Amino acid sequence: MGNLFGKKKQSSRITEQDKAVLQLKQQRDKLKQYQKKIHIQLSKEREIAKKLLKDGKKDKAKLLLKKKRYQEQLLDKTDKQLDNLEMMVNDIEFAQVEMKVVEGLKVGNECLKKMHQMMSIEDVERIMEETQEGIEYQQEIDELLAGSLTQQDEDDILAELDAITQQAEEENLNLPDVPQDKLPEIQAEKKRAREKEEKREMVMAS
Repeated sequence: MGNLFGKKKQSSRITEQDKAVLQLKQQRDKLKQYQKKIHIQLSKEREIAKKLLKDGKKDKAKLLLKKKRYQEQLLDKTDKQLDNLEMMVNDIEFAQVEMKVVEGLKVGNECLKKMHQMMSIEDVERIMEETQEGIEYQQEIDELLAGSLTQQDEDDILAELDAITQQAEEENLNLPDVPQDKLPEIQAEKKRAREKEEKREMVMAS
C-alpha cells in the first residue's frame, strides 16, 4: 500500500564526472587546510627561533630554522598541487558544459530534421508562389477600382463632402438660444417675499 501512494524515488543524476569533481574539490580543501596549519606553525617557530637566539642557544635556533625551511618547501609543493587540482576541476567542468552543448545541438538537429520532413522545399516554393499570386491579384483589383472613377466622379465626391460639412456648420449655428428672461413663478415668489418684508417693517415701525 505504501508503494501505491508513496512517491517513486527519482533516479540519481550524479555522473562519474560529478563524483570526480567532488573528490578533487575535497582534496583541494584539505590542501588549503594543511597550508593554513603550516603557516601558523611557521610563525610560531620563527618566534621560538628568536627567543633561542636571545637565550644564546644558537644551535637549536639553527636547527629550528632548517625545519622551518623544509616546511616552506612543502608549502611551495602544495601550491603547485593546488594549481593542478584547480586546473583539473576547471577542465572537467568545462568538458561537462561542452557535453551539454553537444547534447543540445543534437536535440536541435533532430527537431530540424523532423520539421524539414513535415515541410519540403517544394511546399515552401508552392506557398510562396500562391502568396505572390494573391498579392498580384489584389493589386489588379485595386487598379480596376481606382480606374473606374472618372474626374467627374472625383469632383462630385468633393462637392458632396463640402455640402455635408456646410450642413453640419449650419446646424450648429441654428441651435436655439438660452432664454434670458426669468421664469414667472420665480418673479411672483420674489414679489410676495418683498411684500411680506414690507408689512413686517410697517408693523415694527408702528
